[in-house]
Amino acid sequence: MADSSSKPRIALGADHAGFRVKETIKKYLEGAGYGVDDVGTHSEESVDYPDFARAVAERVASGKDPLGIVMCGTGIGVAIAANKVEGVYAALAHDSLTARRAREHNDANVLALGGKVVGDDEAIAIVQEFLSAQFSGGRHQRRIDKIKEMDQTREHKT
Repeated sequence: MADSSSKPRIALGADHAGFRVKETIKKYLEGAGYGVDDVGTHSEESVDYPDFARAVAERVASGKDPLGIVMCGTGIGVAIAANKVEGVYAALAHDSLTARRAREHNDANVLALGGKVVGDDEAIAIVQEFLSAQFSGGRHQRRIDKIKEMDQTREHKT
């Protein structure tokens, strides 16, 4: 097994439609030496995706896990739900390029995937790109700062 001391812990969560791909990703991550915190679900029995997206997002926002991966049928619902947690930047990716850009350009800390959209091999490739990429900073930092400013403005209105 690979050395996990330099690899971040990853929070995983999925609803019933993302369960199969979550299990595939979990097996890959553990085999590659990553620590995994699986918040569920643990079967294909119907459940509500916001519960699992929130659990992952809260782990990432609190610093328990620096990165997270959430899955549902399309990835859309879990991305929307995870992004409701302050400090979480969840990005939906359907290929390696969008996964890499989510980290490099958008400083995403949660990856959202669609279990009905990507196959097992493609899911692994997407996860590999997401985990190997780093935020580029530079001109992208200015844009991230504007997004954070929008968050602060929203908080002051409520």
